[in-house]
Amino acid sequence: MHCESLIKRRKSRQIMVGNVPVGGDAPISVQSMTNTETTDVAATVDQIKRIQLAGADIVRVSVPTMDAAEAFGEIRKQVTIPLVADIHFDYRIALRVADLGVDCLRINPGNIGREKRIKAVVDKARDLNIPIRIGVNAGSLEKDLQKKYGEPTSDALVESALRHVEILDELNFNNFKVSVKASDIFMAVAAYRKLATLIEQPLHLGITEAGGLRSGTVKSAIGLGALLMDGIGDTIRVSLAADPVEEIKVGWDMLRSLKIRSKGVNFIACPSCSRQNFDVIKTMNDLERRVEDITVPLDVAVIGCVVNGPGEAKEADLGLAGGTPNNLIYIDGEPNQKLTNENLVDNLERLIRAKAAQKQARLDDDAKNIIAKA
Repeated sequence: MHCESLIKRRKSRQIMVGNVPVGGDAPISVQSMTNTETTDVAATVDQIKRIQLAGADIVRVSVPTMDAAEAFGEIRKQVTIPLVADIHFDYRIALRVADLGVDCLRINPGNIGREKRIKAVVDKARDLNIPIRIGVNAGSLEKDLQKKYGEPTSDALVESALRHVEILDELNFNNFKVSVKASDIFMAVAAYRKLATLIEQPLHLGITEAGGLRSGTVKSAIGLGALLMDGIGDTIRVSLAADPVEEIKVGWDMLRSLKIRSKGVNFIACPSCSRQNFDVIKTMNDLERRVEDITVPLDVAVIGCVVNGPGEAKEADLGLAGGTPNNLIYIDGEPNQKLTNENLVDNLERLIRAKAAQKQARLDDDAKNIIAKA
């Protein structure tokens, strides 16, 4: 399963969030947001590190008060991943976190206050080369737009976004990205599709307040998947009422499924039936838990019988086809060895890790050759 993605990306301007490029031809980045109290520095730092370990490129932190801003400064000193500060209403908080090393400001210029205050934030962002994210949400549209449209709509989201874009344009500031989020999939998708034709800045994708782990994953996969397949989107955040680490896992699963970006093990597994020669479901549950620390891209097929097993296994980096009396392992498309059901998961984990190490060594050698030729 090594074919390249057929998706043609929308062309957008590139900005830098810390050391992570967003937009242009940069890989689509994956991000999440802490849900600890920001003033609890230790808890927030611990969560950020767990989110980063799961594969995040960027982490957002809510900064609602000046006390939280000071805590943000301490957090910034203790983590290496780019941090976005989520700020509303008080422009002084934006100015403070800018001085404390923030990598991006998530604001809506229109709710910062008078023009003088907006200009102060934009000038600070320009001086320190800090990008801004305009974040429009269906749940917090301006009152006049609520009155004009009667209820949140995709057109209302886009109109709100363009108002904020106009403010930054008038201040000659183009170092920004935009999001137009809604919990309704149709509304969000329509808004992003329309906005994508109207501006050149990168788009931050999300289905906001999507729900719990299962329902939110489904909603996000449908909405973000539709946009990503259209080539729309430069960075994604999956919003789940769950541990933020789960948001990163789901985000990576989306990108991996669409062959946009690869990281870790991509499992191809059958749903199991009475033909299975080993317990596929238990095997998969155990394997996913055991090898989630692997970061090298690897396709692994786990198929319970000989109907589809050999065909899928031959297309993967490593594949298991169930058989009687023994199961057959394929490596790089070729039969390699037979395994019994005894200690099957242990043996599969060993083979997967060996294959991952081999592939990582090859990638490292390729990178060294590229540097040597440069």
